Amino acid sequence: MAFVLFSLGSNAHRHRRIDAALSALHGAFGELLISRVFESHPVGFDSPCNFYNLVVGASCPWSVARLNQWCKQVERDNGRDHSAPKFSSRALDIDILCVDNLTGCVDGVTLPREEITYNAFVLRPLAESFGEYRHPLTDTAYRALWQAFDADSQGLWPVNFEWQGKQISASEPIEAVTLAPARVR
Repeated sequence: MAFVLFSLGSNAHRHRRIDAALSALHGAFGELLISRVFESHPVGFDSPCNFYNLVVGASCPWSVARLNQWCKQVERDNGRDHSAPKFSSRALDIDILCVDNLTGCVDGVTLPREEITYNAFVLRPLAESFGEYRHPLTDTAYRALWQAFDADSQGLWPVNFEWQGKQISASEPIEAVTLAPARVR
């Protein structure tokens, strides 16, 4: 069983799509480790609607190929048009960031995902909720990568978010546990 880190994002019916993605992940893999949800400006294109982004960790028994196919199907089921330009609005984006410590091209998927180190909307949730985990190529903790990142270079802020009747994200941490991954069964 491999531990997988996923990045979720949406800027169209954001709450509904992120909710659906979390439910699909929970249905497929059971217990999830969930970061806070962040709102961010689009990167690489202009859009009237900002993105919601978060990182989710789960144990997965599948091959990388099967996992990738499953992610693409969940995206399609939630309105994702895979023929749209790379830098455009997204109904739902589910990216595989890491699968254990695998590196290189595995079943057509590049691991770890390159954007980990240059997109705040991926690195900050990783640093907050998976801070002691290490980047498979650099062996640097995500918390250290975030500390070295130019946080002012990309607009990003936490938002309130409920899933299955439970608040999993708060715009302001109320207590230290808010920053830890939420455990959902």
